Amino acid sequence: MDNINAGSHRGWGLVLAGIFLALGIAIAGYFVGQTMFNAKVALNTAEAKGLAERRVVADRANWSVSFSVAGKKKADIPGLYQISEKHQQTIINLLNENGFDSEEIEIGVLNYGYQEFRDENQKLVDEKHYLEGSISVETNKVRLVAEVRAKVNKLIAQGIDIQNQAPTYRFTQLNEIKPAMLSEATKNARIAANEFASNAGVTVGGIRTARQGSFYIRDAGEDYGDTRKIEKDVRVVTNITFYLTD
Repeated sequence: MDNINAGSHRGWGLVLAGIFLALGIAIAGYFVGQTMFNAKVALNTAEAKGLAERRVVADRANWSVSFSVAGKKKADIPGLYQISEKHQQTIINLLNENGFDSEEIEIGVLNYGYQEFRDENQKLVDEKHYLEGSISVETNKVRLVAEVRAKVNKLIAQGIDIQNQAPTYRFTQLNEIKPAMLSEATKNARIAANEFASNAGVTVGGIRTARQGSFYIRDAGEDYGDTRKIEKDVRVVTNITFYLTD
C-alpha cells in the first residue's frame, strides 16, 4: 500500500513538474517572441527629408555715398575743404529731408590725396590735389533707401562728384521664424514618410532620430548671394528617421 501511495505521489510530482516546465517554456517563448518583435519594429524605420521655405523681407540696410573734389595746385586745398564741407552738408540735408534720422547717418572723415604727373624726363607737368569724403547710412527703413538713392543721383547735376554705392540688405530676424519653419519641415518629412509607408503597407510611428540642416538665406530667386535684394528666401531641410509599425 505504501508503495502504491509513493508511486502515486511520484506520478503527481512528475505531472506538476511537466506543467511548470510547459508554463516556463511558454512564458519564455512569449518573452523571446516579444523581444524579437520589438527588435523587428526597432529595425523597421524610414528616413525622410522635410523642406521648409519662406519668403521674407530684409529688415536692415547699409548704404554709402562717397564724394570728392579736386584742384590743380596746393594753394587750392583750403578752398577744397570748404567745397567738401558744403557738399557733405548738402547730402546730409537731403537724407534728413527724406526721412533718415541723424542717428542713422554716419559722417566719415575727409581724406586728402595728391598725385603727380611727369613726362619721360621726370619733369613735373601736372599735379592733382583732392579730398574724398563718405557718408554711411544704416537703417531699418529698407524701402526708403532705394527711393532716396535716386534723389541723391540728382545732386550730380549740381556739380557734386558722387559715387552712389549699391546698398546691402540683410535679414536679421532668423531666430524668430526658426521654430515655425522647423515644425513645417518636420510635418513635410512625415508626409513623405507616410507616402512611403502607404506603398509598403505599414504605418508611420514616432520619431527615432532627427537631424536639423543649416538655415540658408539667399536673395529672392537667386542661387548665390544674400545682400543685393530686399526680398530673401529662407530655406531649411531636416532629416528625420521614423519608426514603422505593421
